[in-house]
Amino acid sequence: MQLASHTSSGATRVVLQGLIAMCGIFGIAGNNEASNLTYLGLYALQHRGQESAGIVSADGKRLFKMRRRSLVSDAFDKNSIEYLRGPCAIGHVRYSTSGPNIQKNVQPFIAAGRFGDLAIAHNGNLTNFHAIRKQLEEQGAVFQSTMDTEVILHLAAMAPGSTIQEKIKNGLARVEGAYSLVFLTTKELIAVRDPMGFRPLALGWLGKSPVFASETCAFDLIGAAYDRELEPGEMITATMKGEISSMRISDPKRPGRCIFEHIYFARPDSTVFGQSVYDVRRRLGHELAREFPLKADVVTPVPDSGVYAAIGYAEEIGIPLQMGFIRNHYVGRTFIEPQKAIRGFGVKIKLNPVRSILAGKRVIVIDDSIVRGTTSKKLIKMIRDAGATEISMLISSPPVVGPCYYGIDTPTSEELIGANKSLDEIRRFIGADQLHYLSMEGVYRAAKGDSTRYCDACFTRNYLTSIEHRTAGSSANH
Repeated sequence: MQLASHTSSGATRVVLQGLIAMCGIFGIAGNNEASNLTYLGLYALQHRGQESAGIVSADGKRLFKMRRRSLVSDAFDKNSIEYLRGPCAIGHVRYSTSGPNIQKNVQPFIAAGRFGDLAIAHNGNLTNFHAIRKQLEEQGAVFQSTMDTEVILHLAAMAPGSTIQEKIKNGLARVEGAYSLVFLTTKELIAVRDPMGFRPLALGWLGKSPVFASETCAFDLIGAAYDRELEPGEMITATMKGEISSMRISDPKRPGRCIFEHIYFARPDSTVFGQSVYDVRRRLGHELAREFPLKADVVTPVPDSGVYAAIGYAEEIGIPLQMGFIRNHYVGRTFIEPQKAIRGFGVKIKLNPVRSILAGKRVIVIDDSIVRGTTSKKLIKMIRDAGATEISMLISSPPVVGPCYYGIDTPTSEELIGANKSLDEIRRFIGADQLHYLSMEGVYRAAKGDSTRYCDACFTRNYLTSIEHRTAGSSANH
């Protein structure tokens, strides 16, 4: 469920009932408009990170950087794009999923080493970050940020190898967890995906220029053609002329693609893990209808996260789909929130019920997930106050019962309502007359896969790597 919360710095964070999304990365080589195209690519990936944006470019002799704690549209202007010279560039948009939203944590990072300056942008999370950082600090390494991304730079600098690719490969051999990466030297762009493929990373072509992005919607905006996903454990190097070469950084491992990319995170107009996100979400609605063919007068989604599953549900069951909530798309980056004068202000500023659709109706409301449950509770009350006679809430995923350690800042298990309450307890807490979650089997039918191809730890607690147990307040991630 997508709702705006606001940090003390005023930056908007788009929150999934306490579930904060990840980051987006972009890179292009062999194009004289590299920085401008990277700006546009990040604009398309803005949904993956709204707290900061950065671009680093290369002209064959040096790197140029521009990083701001703001939205993409505010971070760059004509002058900054002209400053970011050269035919190669990488970019990053970020949510501070663990590390604080401060300037020194804004990516891409740059470090100097034996092979010259090296920039990096990262989507994911290293699950052994703290242990490695402690080892590096004991060896004299000095860190400028609180991010696990900086660990990768230190490891690459210290690793053996006669080329920067070998040093990156050998450095990454020490880390565990999720990483989709783009590196930039003064002469080359290097894209890498972790051996389990947790996070998406796609290759496309704009003419003869190779393009890399977290999602294919970035290709669509700049007119690039989607080629394929990087294979898990693959490294692709692109020269300043746009020539590419590929190598493996590890042997193939059990796939760990994040199932939640299909359910919520990716934009519906993207192709992720080889499938249309829109089509998968529509099929999630079909599966919901087959598992829970309820009787009602109207189906309504929670915008925007529940829209596509609601379309599928209404198609399958034959109940009219109506937009029972209207979303305010013009919520500013800051607003003055009353202390107690307006109950549920944070929800009401984003969504408003349409009484003519809901009054006197049996309503099926569809969303992608419930994390803490507090937002669902407010939404159900809004529907009931609008005059609905019966409210059934359907969720196009199973209960979230485990924190994510692979690049999403989920609450602790103690805060996850699905980990601490029964189905009926959750139903009573949110105030619905009925509550049903899609089964894990239904999710995989919709995704045309199974548990051997995806990571579903947030629903099953079946983590695919070892997990560090850290004290509250410790930081990593991007």
